[in-house]
Amino acid sequence: MTPNGRRDFLRLAGAGVAGATAAALPSMMAEAQTQTAKHGAGGAAEFPTSFNVRHFGAKGDGVTVDSPAINKAIDAAAAVGGGTVVFPAGNYLSFSIRLKSHVHLYLSQGCTIIAAASPLPGETTGYQGGTYDAAEPNTEWDAYQDYGHNHWHNSLIWGEGISDVGITGPGVIYGKGLSFGAGPGRPPGHAGPGFGPERPAAAAGTTAATAAPARPRRAPQPRGDYPMYQAEQAGVGNKAIALKNCHNVIFRDFAILKGGHFGLLLTGVDNLTIDNLTIDTDRDGMDIDCCKNVRVSNCAVNSPWDDAIVPKSSYALGYIRPCINMVISNCYVTGTYELGTMLDGTWKKFGPGAHMFGTGRIKFGTESNGGFQNVTVTNCVFEGCQGLAFESDDGAILEDMTVSNITMRDIISAPIFMRLGSRLRGPKETTKVGAVRRIIISNIVSSNASSHLGCVISGIPGYPIENIRISNMYLEHKGGGTKEQAALVPPEKEEGYPEPGMFGDMPSSAFFLRHVKNIDISDVQIVATAPDQRPAFNLLDVDGADIYRVRTKEEAGVPKFVLNNVSNFSVGRTPGVKDTEIAKTEHETL
Repeated sequence: MTPNGRRDFLRLAGAGVAGATAAALPSMMAEAQTQTAKHGAGGAAEFPTSFNVRHFGAKGDGVTVDSPAINKAIDAAAAVGGGTVVFPAGNYLSFSIRLKSHVHLYLSQGCTIIAAASPLPGETTGYQGGTYDAAEPNTEWDAYQDYGHNHWHNSLIWGEGISDVGITGPGVIYGKGLSFGAGPGRPPGHAGPGFGPERPAAAAGTTAATAAPARPRRAPQPRGDYPMYQAEQAGVGNKAIALKNCHNVIFRDFAILKGGHFGLLLTGVDNLTIDNLTIDTDRDGMDIDCCKNVRVSNCAVNSPWDDAIVPKSSYALGYIRPCINMVISNCYVTGTYELGTMLDGTWKKFGPGAHMFGTGRIKFGTESNGGFQNVTVTNCVFEGCQGLAFESDDGAILEDMTVSNITMRDIISAPIFMRLGSRLRGPKETTKVGAVRRIIISNIVSSNASSHLGCVISGIPGYPIENIRISNMYLEHKGGGTKEQAALVPPEKEEGYPEPGMFGDMPSSAFFLRHVKNIDISDVQIVATAPDQRPAFNLLDVDGADIYRVRTKEEAGVPKFVLNNVSNFSVGRTPGVKDTEIAKTEHETL
């Protein structure tokens, strides 16, 4: 296949067969089944351990739909007790690929699995003559999270209830024909200019009338020259890889380009390793939902329109299940580069006025019924994106977390955002306000951050965020805050969607703390590159705050601290502020 568009990543998929491709037995699935019947699954040493998809009929020419052959190879491996399914170099056009237990996919150098075209509204198949597997029924829980979170089978690669599986190798998964989450009411056709080949237009007069209803969503933004597939429509695929209720899973070394609504949607997956992935996508990079014992390391994610690495604890399984025992380390996240340019090495930043959100962050939530416990985030780099977010809005218990050695540059919102709210999207009889507590954050460098927010830590009345420690932080922002902003009292928005900008501009330049109990902040340097008329700290309804060794620039007539309804407050070794202990104050400035 010869794609149009100068940045189409398929040019990286070479024609030569990779030397690393393992030797495979030249047999078809029928022979493997005969061997299994004769010897029992895995019972003979001479059984094949490697299955070349080309031996099962895959062409790898970018034109032939190869998913039937790929699924035959997977079935053959599973039939003999397991093995490695090898993709030699080539372009494998595919609809749904169904993973099975004890089967490993190896993507050779020069291999690209390409998501075939989904049907547009009014079509029963895509123009390449097929559909993705049907989204399994899950309507009982649809009200509690977006459609994409509730379905796994409507994906390019999926598995449910399986174990001991993996995808590794230096190849690429290209979600070209996947929906990025567009739903009913969005116009059919192309999303905008600038990326990838043209495709046949939708039939005249087609509408979204046949698609399932959905909650209102924000308006679509141009993301490239590819179709606006509607996620809820039958036959549409909207995830690159989706797993549900699995264990012992490894993803390593491959890349994902344009991964649909989720590059990875992993729900109820335990003993999970994600290592050295490169994801350049138009929605979430990876969602790790209701999982236990997870290691995410050495990954790079560019996701300009949504989040990069997103642990969640939704209600998609039909019960509360936390994310627990998780490490995220040595990762790079960004939302500032045009789609595909991180992977092709051109690193083109969006120009002024570009239609993108610049999200690209690590965020815990928003879907947050079950909670997050025993988590470490360390040695990560944020660039041109939003900051680190911790959110409990649907009853989650978010506790026992450490964050260390984080560098941030050009953060567009809050470098640190913690929110305990009461959206409570879950069964009414059991969903109650959760908790955010016992979080330690240290060794943070944030430079050239947007100045309108600073760091935001906000609970709600009667439900404080508790036991927080922040230390060794360098916080540089652009400054320019006004006296009018300093006088603002942000709205509570207890049931609002949790986002750093949900309250509007902040009345402080560095830290806004509201409904917080027991917080220690020490060894922090705050630098505004332009004069700022707001105090560095604004505290509202805070019980127990120890501030120690904080350096800020003096601004004439501008206090460093504004305290409203604050008790058990102390500040020490902070230039410009006398060491002070306050048992209780309704209003005071320092």
